[in-house]
Amino acid sequence: MNILLKSAIIVDATSKHHLKKRDILIENGILTKIAASISNTKKIKELSLPKLHVSQGWFDSSVSFGEPGFEERETLDNGLKTAAYSGFTHVAVNANTNPVTDGKSNIKFLKSKADGNPVNLYPIGAVTVKSKGKNLAELYDMNNEGAVSFYDYKTSINNPNLLKIALLYSQTFEGLIQSFPFEKAIAKNGLVNEETNSTRLGLKGIPALAEELQIIRDLYILEYTGGRLHIPTISTKKSVALIKEAKKKGLQITCSVAITNLFLTDDVLETFDTNFKLLPPLRTKKDTKALMQGLLDGTIDGVTSDHNPINIENKKTEFEHAYFGSIGLESCFGAINSLMGTEIAIASLTRLKETFNISSNTIEEGNQADLSLFNPEIEWVFTKNDIVSTSKNAALLGYNLKGKAYGVYANKKMVIPN
Repeated sequence: MNILLKSAIIVDATSKHHLKKRDILIENGILTKIAASISNTKKIKELSLPKLHVSQGWFDSSVSFGEPGFEERETLDNGLKTAAYSGFTHVAVNANTNPVTDGKSNIKFLKSKADGNPVNLYPIGAVTVKSKGKNLAELYDMNNEGAVSFYDYKTSINNPNLLKIALLYSQTFEGLIQSFPFEKAIAKNGLVNEETNSTRLGLKGIPALAEELQIIRDLYILEYTGGRLHIPTISTKKSVALIKEAKKKGLQITCSVAITNLFLTDDVLETFDTNFKLLPPLRTKKDTKALMQGLLDGTIDGVTSDHNPINIENKKTEFEHAYFGSIGLESCFGAINSLMGTEIAIASLTRLKETFNISSNTIEEGNQADLSLFNPEIEWVFTKNDIVSTSKNAALLGYNLKGKAYGVYANKKMVIPN
């Protein structure tokens, strides 16, 4: 569709229009004119919204929906609508499905279901068959079919030799391997961060060591093999330091942080609300401070919502029996913008595109229109009425946020909720 965006402030550090208020004319999906004022001589539909800002389309590197196999949690159609309403034009979808996305036919299914959608879906294939950690999955075939990365969702690769082989093999096609930082033998049956609060509340703890020990092992293997390794959702101060040192060595290492681990600490566990049962667990204030500093200095490459819908019977139960996970697409921008300000928020939601080999379209005339539309100044409380997802397991329910997405323009389509 053709549209004229009026008086939009452009937030794009790679554009000459960065932080300037501009009219933006989009015709047949192309940014045909960007100027201080554009006369609408062609009678094209205009869009004027309060405090309208636009940036390059946001990317979420860790999203779970449900289809196939867990459609009661979230279908692909509704998940992609949720992403669009939340300002995301690109989402990498985890192999958190039944069957697990571990072959080219699974990749093909996901891509076909999202064909023609304004939101670009990028399948993540499992590293191992059925994510069981025994045998390497069809990495090369999945890569050829369109998988952007390989990750056994929330499951650590216990066998170090398997990670070694995956890193070596993936170099033949420049694949990206992800390794979840979670040493099961250390974590055992832990439920929350092992600290003062876990002891006081009588909840089994997951030590920071469980994350850090796995990262140390993985970095040693990466140094030996070469290749590209991404560590998703780090959560501790020591993890930041370890990855910072690895980057100084020149290793091809990237990492992300979940918005919940930036915005919340384990102090919220007082209520025993199962929406706060997350993996990685919520840590301490010193950890969140280090994570935010890691974002600022580039050690952490991006923020993810780590969107993980869980059906109600697996959340509204005793804390010990509840599943780990929270939805997060709808609240992600408001939370990161509240903490870090708009420019850092946008960088945090776009920087990982390069890691996942997703093209970026600078906001300049002649380029493809791939835009997130938002108001960074609006203050609001995240309630159930703001949830578009089928599942309602949101850790940030009831929190004050600053900044909210209007929607997206991508793939020649505009999505703005009524």
